[in-house]
Amino acid sequence: MNALLPFWSHAIAAACFLALAVWRLRTPVRERGDRLLLVAYVLTAVWAWLSAIEGYAAPLPMLAETARNLAWIGLLHSLSTTADEDLGQQRGLRWLYGAQSLVIGLQLTLNLMALADLPVDTATAFHQTSQQLRMVMAAGALIIIHNLYGQAAPSSRGPIRLAMFALALTWGYDLNLYTFAYLESPLAAGLFAGRGIIVAATMPLFAIGGAKGQDWRIQLSRTATFQSLSLLGICGYFAMMTVLATALKGSGRDWGQELSIIGVALLSFAALVLLPSARARSWAKVKLAKHFFEHRYDYRAEWLRFTGTIGRAGADAAPLGERVIQAFADIVEAPGGVLLVADESGAIDPAASWRWPDSTLVTNESRSAPGFWDTIEREGRVLDLDSVRGRWGTPRDRATAVPDWLIGDPAAWVGVPLIHHERLIGLVVLAAPDYRRAIDWEDFDLLRTAGRQAASSLAEAHGQEALTNAQRFEEFNRRFAFILHDVKNLVSQLSLLSRNAERHADNPEFRADMVATLKSSVGKMNDLLARLAPQAGQRSERAVPTPLRDLLSSAIAAKRRDHEVRLLGDASVRAIIDPLALEQAVGNLLQNAIDASPNGKTVVVRITRSDDEIVIAVIDQGIGMDAEFIRHRLFQPFASTKADGFGVGAFEARSLVAAMGGRLTVTSAPGKGSTFSLHLPAAQPAAVPERKSA
Repeated sequence: MNALLPFWSHAIAAACFLALAVWRLRTPVRERGDRLLLVAYVLTAVWAWLSAIEGYAAPLPMLAETARNLAWIGLLHSLSTTADEDLGQQRGLRWLYGAQSLVIGLQLTLNLMALADLPVDTATAFHQTSQQLRMVMAAGALIIIHNLYGQAAPSSRGPIRLAMFALALTWGYDLNLYTFAYLESPLAAGLFAGRGIIVAATMPLFAIGGAKGQDWRIQLSRTATFQSLSLLGICGYFAMMTVLATALKGSGRDWGQELSIIGVALLSFAALVLLPSARARSWAKVKLAKHFFEHRYDYRAEWLRFTGTIGRAGADAAPLGERVIQAFADIVEAPGGVLLVADESGAIDPAASWRWPDSTLVTNESRSAPGFWDTIEREGRVLDLDSVRGRWGTPRDRATAVPDWLIGDPAAWVGVPLIHHERLIGLVVLAAPDYRRAIDWEDFDLLRTAGRQAASSLAEAHGQEALTNAQRFEEFNRRFAFILHDVKNLVSQLSLLSRNAERHADNPEFRADMVATLKSSVGKMNDLLARLAPQAGQRSERAVPTPLRDLLSSAIAAKRRDHEVRLLGDASVRAIIDPLALEQAVGNLLQNAIDASPNGKTVVVRITRSDDEIVIAVIDQGIGMDAEFIRHRLFQPFASTKADGFGVGAFEARSLVAAMGGRLTVTSAPGKGSTFSLHLPAAQPAAVPERKSA
């Protein structure tokens, strides 16, 4: 009975697949996949019948087995490429199917050579090599099946599930069979004999799964391709070690210990280089993406991660500016970044930072180069700062007029403009990763598109902030209307008192009542004034060249009665200003400095001049402010730390200075006081009239 098992098992398998081929012919065969499926059925039947009549180790059955494997691999390749031609052209797939084609081609060559009359030693070597190739082929085929089924469209997994399981069962059995045969295990003969039964058992699975083969849709992702290549590399490693062991078997020396030491040393060296070094890992990832994939990025995954980072909410979520920076940094694996925005005067100041190294970019002294902000708003180009520095050959962004403070910072790597409705919202500057690679077209396209998405989020946040400020002003106006109503009542009361005074001025009782009324009215008006902040009137004056001495002296004199204020520097300089607006702005800043300064600490007003601007610095020695307060609360209207303050002094001062073409900057630290600097356009010195001689 045991002698008949190989014949009957393979004969049954041949009959099953022949019937499967005939059943398949009942419908017209038009598609390439249908033709390949029919060929695979026929070749499987031929291989099984030759194995039954000649034995599984004869040359013809071995040749038929190679042809059978080639047909099934061709069918899998057809499924992976006809569904989506673009996905089918991935480099990883070409490597995968190319390796399988090479293995099958070597098998076919050995099978054809085995048909000739070869010496015993040569035939034995060919047989062992053929077994090794069949092990590698079976392992690679299992990898392809895993790849295809894992990335099949959800609607197509039902029809292909049984067919993929049948192929996995066939090649999984072959992998174990040839492994035992190569190791010369006694189990190999029994496994060869029962092989036909396993193949015959797959026939119902193919019949059910192949009923709708024309509806199979296979889609491959980057992740699946990379995993398949990794597994193929592992199989190739074992195949190489097997071939090496066979070659050294007859040398008479035990190479096992030496090879083990060499292998452990190489693996240890690779681990010591790759694992601790972020630069080495980044380099490896870049090279893999460059040589194995058509595209560096999985755009679906990148977009989901980008929108998820920006849209993160909750008490634990970072501010929007930091989330925007982090979203861009995750795309190119940058270690940090900073978000720059332009204020009303065109100065570029940092609005947020995320893991940014200690750099000049995080100070409020950064100023835009002439035309820089307008240029990147018009062009919308992603700035490759390494290209500007000439790191990657010919500079590509030199025409963008990148300012020195940006390209001079070695940490700055990429600048991403945030454009919303053709208007520049900000600029995200990313720090360079450990492996500083060149930026290519794929990075430019993805970062530019993501920049527009981030700009929309920032514009929405800014609009919401403006709406909030408008609501605060609306509330203030409502309170002001109530106060005006109270003032009207007081005016009416005083008007009546003044009319009665003309008739009853000599009456002592009236005079006493009048004094009491006046005191009450004064008290009420003081209460009303305490509920209001000083407001600048609406004026239409323009900035003109004006000497600063008289203006600053007047503003200081009004405050000197409460606190010591000292004026330093050359006050004879002239600036292009609106005199009333500047006096009001300086008055607000002086009042804030006096309120923040302890008794006995002098407030200083210092004047300095550079080539094109004049700086008026109001310096106090108070408690100071931290960066968080300066960034988020100092210039917010109606946000004050004083019990009786209104929170509009600094906001109003900055608005007045910006309207004159200047800017207001702040330098402060807790416990070290504060310096408010008004940067104003300098006027040319007044011309001295020439004395004419008689």
